[in-house]
Amino acid sequence: MNKKLFSFLGILLGFTLLIAGFNNLFLSNISTSSDIVNIKLSGWGASSIEQKLLKQLLRDFEVKHPGIKVKYEVINDQYMDVIKTRLVGEAAPDVFYLDALEAPFLMSQNVLEPLDGYIKTEFDLNDFEQTLLDSFKYKNQIYGLPKDYSTLALFFNKQALVEQGFTNPPATWKELRSYSRKLTEDSNQDGRIDKYGFGEIPELARQVYKIKAFDGQVIGKNNYAAFADSEALKGLQLAVEQYRKERTSAQKTDVGTNSGSEMFAQGKVAMVIEGNWAIPYLEETFPNLEFGTAEVPTINNKKGTMVFTVAYVMNKKAKYKKEAWELISYLTGKQGMEKWTQNGIALPTRKSVAEKLNYKQDSLRSAFVAGVEYATPWQIGKYPAPIVNNFENQFTSAILGQQRLDKAMRKAQIEANKQIKAMEY
Repeated sequence: MNKKLFSFLGILLGFTLLIAGFNNLFLSNISTSSDIVNIKLSGWGASSIEQKLLKQLLRDFEVKHPGIKVKYEVINDQYMDVIKTRLVGEAAPDVFYLDALEAPFLMSQNVLEPLDGYIKTEFDLNDFEQTLLDSFKYKNQIYGLPKDYSTLALFFNKQALVEQGFTNPPATWKELRSYSRKLTEDSNQDGRIDKYGFGEIPELARQVYKIKAFDGQVIGKNNYAAFADSEALKGLQLAVEQYRKERTSAQKTDVGTNSGSEMFAQGKVAMVIEGNWAIPYLEETFPNLEFGTAEVPTINNKKGTMVFTVAYVMNKKAKYKKEAWELISYLTGKQGMEKWTQNGIALPTRKSVAEKLNYKQDSLRSAFVAGVEYATPWQIGKYPAPIVNNFENQFTSAILGQQRLDKAMRKAQIEANKQIKAMEY
C-alpha cells in the first residue's frame, strides 16, 4: 500500500513539475513579447482626413511589427521652433516631419541620423523622384525620405472660360494676361471690380519660378539673397504690371478671403495658381464648382513651377534607431506610400506608386505630376527666414505701388543679407 502511495505521489510530483515547466516557458514567452519598443513620431497638424489616414497607417505598421509601438504627437504651433528646442534639449522625437525649406540648416547641424547605412537594395531608392530625394541630401548623405509632394498648377473656372469663348486654358504667360483682361468683370459702373481674371499670391514661394524663367536667382553664393538682380526683376515685373497697370489680378486681401483657393472657390478670380492640396478642398467645400487644372503657363518660353515636399527624418540621438528605421521604411515604402496617397490628398514620391495609382492620367492631378520633372524645389539655403520675410514685405509694397520694384528688392536683399550675416556669427 505504501509503495503504491509513494509511486502515486512520485507521478503526481513529476506531473506537477512538468506543468510548472510549461508555465515557466509560457510566462517567459509572454515576458519576451511584452518587451515593446516605443517610438515617438512628431508632425504638424493637418486636415482631419489626413490625421485619420496617418493613424490607420500607424496601426497597420504596428500589426506588422508587434514589437514596436508608435506614439504619434501633433505639434500645432511653431513646429520647427519646438523641434529645434527639443533637439538642443535632447528631448526630440525619434522620427519627425521635416519640410524641404528647413532641411539645409538641420542637415548641417549634426542632429539628424544619416540613413544611407539603413537603406538596402530591396528598398529601391531609385524609385523616388530624384529632385525630391536630392532635397534631403547633404554632403552626399541622405538624411530624409520624402513622404509626399505637390507642385503648383493653374486652376481655372471652366464656365468662366467658356463664357468668354476660350476652349483651352492659357499655355503661356502672355495668354494668361490676355485671358485675364477678358475675364475681369466690372458690373457696378463705379470702378469697383467684381471678378478678377487672376489671383496673385505675392509670397516668395509663388514667385520663384518667374524669377527662374529669366535665369534670375533667389540665393547666390554662401546662401546670401540675390533676388535684386536685373534677371530676377524681369520675372517679378510680370506680377507688378498685371496688378498695377492692367488691374486684372487681385490678392486675397483685395477680395476678403484667406487664401488663393478660397478666392478661386468663391468666384472672386477665374484663375489661380495653387497646389494639389486645393483639389480636396474645392471638391468637398464647393462640390458644384466646375474647375480644371493645367500646367503653369510657360514664361519666356520656359516651363516652370515649384515643388514642395516633406520627409521623415531620424533624430541622431534616437534610442532605438533600428526600430525608427523600420517605421520610416514602412511609411515611405511602396505599400505604405500607396496607402498614404491613394485618395489623392498628397502625391506619391515613388514613381511606381504614382503609376499604379494612375495619377498621370488623372484629369485633375496629371498637371501636378508632369510638373515635378522641371520644378524648382522650395529650398533657399540654410537661413530661409530672413530671405522670405524681407522679400515678401518689400515685394508686397512694390505690388501696391508704394515704391519702385527695383528699389524695393534692393532694400529687401540688403536687409536679408545683413540678418544672415548676423546669424552666421
